[in-house]
Amino acid sequence: MKKREFIVQDLLSKIYQEEFKNGKLPNQRDLAKIYGVSRFTIQQAVKNLEEIGIVRVVQGSGIFVHEEWVNNPLIFNSLTRTPYDRIDSKMIDLKKAPATLEEQKIFQIDAEEEIWTFERIRIVNYKIEQLEISKLPVSMFPNFSQEAVEHSIQNYVENQGYRISHYITSYDPITTNKEQSRLLLCKRGTPAMQITNRAILEDGQVYEYSSIIAIDYSVTYIRPFDREIHRSRID
Repeated sequence: MKKREFIVQDLLSKIYQEEFKNGKLPNQRDLAKIYGVSRFTIQQAVKNLEEIGIVRVVQGSGIFVHEEWVNNPLIFNSLTRTPYDRIDSKMIDLKKAPATLEEQKIFQIDAEEEIWTFERIRIVNYKIEQLEISKLPVSMFPNFSQEAVEHSIQNYVENQGYRISHYITSYDPITTNKEQSRLLLCKRGTPAMQITNRAILEDGQVYEYSSIIAIDYSVTYIRPFDREIHRSRID
């Protein structure tokens, strides 16, 4: 594990256990001494924490923990920890067609309704890292377009007057096939993660179903230990 990654995880653990008085971290000079690394390494670690929304850096005042985070589980991955200005999307295809039986079940729509299907690549720090195929109901998003595909789907959805509630995500390790490898510019059989998402609105409606093939993917989970659930599993 790289020194920066170790520091990020160690600081996350300490933050979660509320080890820092008044929610303020030591300054960067002190952190460098504590971990025996350069100021630059500390700056990069703090930047990572800032990018995933755990801390805020106030110039001249210090590094502060976002209080609302401490009591909640945290999941972040190699994409969500990257600032939006270093992520680009390029559309490969966009089409609409009558909903299949499976799509009718996913979105709880009638047989005569149509579904948008788009395919895009995600470019992170100038490198292609993800291939995504997503579906949305045409009835909910009649003006869906390439512009939406190549920008933020979340922003587009909320700008249409909807309120996003949560995501249900599953992960499966795979190796890339010939077509996936061609689009991701990697060797056939490259290890990758297949990430399946159901995106859900506050009223319970599924508004997007996506399948993402990601290479160079990593994910970190931090969650509280629930004694009651632990005991119930033992019993």
